[in-house]
Amino acid sequence: MKLKITILPGDGVGPEVTAEAVRVLQTVAGFAGHDFQFQEKRFGGAAYRASGNPLPADTLDACLQSQAVLLGAVGGPDFDELPRHLRPESGLLQLRMALGGYANLRPALSYKSIADCSPLQPAIADGADILVVRELLGGLYFSEDRGFSEDGSSAFNTMRYSVEEIERIAHVGFREARRRRRKLTSVDKANVLETSQLWRSVVTRVAREYPEVKLEHMYVDSCAMHLVNDPRRFDVILTENLFGDILSDESAVITGSLGMLASATIGGTVNLYEPVHGSAPDIAGRGIANPLGAIASAALLLRYSAGLEQEARDVEFAIHSVLEAGYRTADLARGRSRIDLVSTVQMGMQVEKVVADILDSRHAYHAV
Repeated sequence: MKLKITILPGDGVGPEVTAEAVRVLQTVAGFAGHDFQFQEKRFGGAAYRASGNPLPADTLDACLQSQAVLLGAVGGPDFDELPRHLRPESGLLQLRMALGGYANLRPALSYKSIADCSPLQPAIADGADILVVRELLGGLYFSEDRGFSEDGSSAFNTMRYSVEEIERIAHVGFREARRRRRKLTSVDKANVLETSQLWRSVVTRVAREYPEVKLEHMYVDSCAMHLVNDPRRFDVILTENLFGDILSDESAVITGSLGMLASATIGGTVNLYEPVHGSAPDIAGRGIANPLGAIASAALLLRYSAGLEQEARDVEFAIHSVLEAGYRTADLARGRSRIDLVSTVQMGMQVEKVVADILDSRHAYHAV
């Protein structure tokens, strides 16, 4: 198959981890005989430094003409004093809106081989496998009115959701739950917020179309508590933009590091894939960033944009394999001496090797 992919390395550790994700995608394409065409564009702080715009027109055009976009990370303290519309994060919000992806999928699962990295006891985290389905284009991040008072003494944001926005993300959540363990937890704050009351009503109505999926409603504060004391109770968590941002980051405690978490933004004209972690400017250029979140995002790209489910599973299996073999980046170094650690590139190469071995064996088997 032919797939045009725009690469946005971004800022900080973004270029380092993205390079390893691209390495794995190139290996998959090479062994499977697919034509993956990559083009790289500036984005975020890197684009602002070069052009004064975090989302240049040529970058946006390239993304819109692709079948998938793979992003590293954006932002950093160097840009904190810029006007809001020029900050790297503003470029990301603009890109999300332009691509139209309203459903952000963020998986988090427990790996036995790195259980010592999680602050949770193995008896609590072992076996946890959660998918957060976050509505991405509504709520406080996008709704108007917003701003500061004239004298700067106060600020305001508006949370607004329509029935249509809730319906479409609810369908995504229920479809994902149907192919997993058939349980969906809808998270809101319906005891306080009118938007949450509408959310709960609409999700309840949509649930009737998925009788095989068990629905439960939960307040966001209760969900935050259960994520750390009983994460195995969750399958799919469906929630709005702000709650989803916070809860999906909290779910990193299950794995032990934000560097392990991937995401896919789907539902628009072009899907966007990125690790959940930020640009981590404090470790940029040191070759110690964890690329597994970016590589897992590449696996989601194979699943949702390329339609290559088996290859996506191969990459996910490879991540499990290298961890079981003892390879660790610095963020996974709890209880280990520095000599046991591998660099960003070395971790990417180990995953690539396992993927190549799997695909080579499968090709040889079919060739007999």
